[in-house]
Amino acid sequence: MEKLEHSLYIVELINKIFSKPIAALLGIFGIHVHNPNHLIPDYIVMVFFVALLLILLFGLASRKINSVPSKRQSMLEMIIQAFESQLVDIIGEQGKKFLPLVATIGLFIFFCNLIGLVPGFMSPTSKLNVTVACALVVFFYYHWQGIKSQGVLKYLKHFLGPIPAIAPLLLPIEIISHFSRVVSLSIRLFGNIFAEELLIVVIASIIPFFLPLPFMAVAVFTSFIQAFVFVLLTCVYLAGAVANEEEH
Repeated sequence: MEKLEHSLYIVELINKIFSKPIAALLGIFGIHVHNPNHLIPDYIVMVFFVALLLILLFGLASRKINSVPSKRQSMLEMIIQAFESQLVDIIGEQGKKFLPLVATIGLFIFFCNLIGLVPGFMSPTSKLNVTVACALVVFFYYHWQGIKSQGVLKYLKHFLGPIPAIAPLLLPIEIISHFSRVVSLSIRLFGNIFAEELLIVVIASIIPFFLPLPFMAVAVFTSFIQAFVFVLLTCVYLAGAVANEEEH
């Protein structure tokens, strides 16, 4: 797998352009790089590639918004409405304010999952570093929104439970529970996409043309399901964080 990852043309190209200047810059601060010719990991290159691709696609799609929507505008509105309805169903009307983060991370994960099916690319979400980063974004975001919605003291009070006598028991359980969400989100996404990508690579190495096609078709569905589950759980965590005390 390492050889396949390092042979990606786009990774080699980016490293050829940027690795030595970055290594020289790090050297000024006393940081010595062991391999200055391959400084930027493949998943970092692919993360930036997917981010730029999303900015370009949705930037162009939203350039001309008309009262009578075109096919392109209708597709864009359908995507936004899908995320919005998910938020409203789980959180309520106030969930609409979380649309930018939820839609961005959902689309980012979906495209990261899909891009590995394109020859010459890899799925950034097949790397644990990327999925942990996505999970940490969700983790800090829903805690921040909970604090903004309820205040620091009232939000932290939820970790103690409704009965003061059992608060010392519930506090560590709640803390472990919240940190386990990061593990759950990251491992689930990483495990599924890594296994899917590895399976396709192995099958393609045996019979490179027609045999991988059914697995790639299943991988498209899996990519959507994994992005949907990530978004769904993000909405659930946000709902729990911003819920009023009366709702608990």
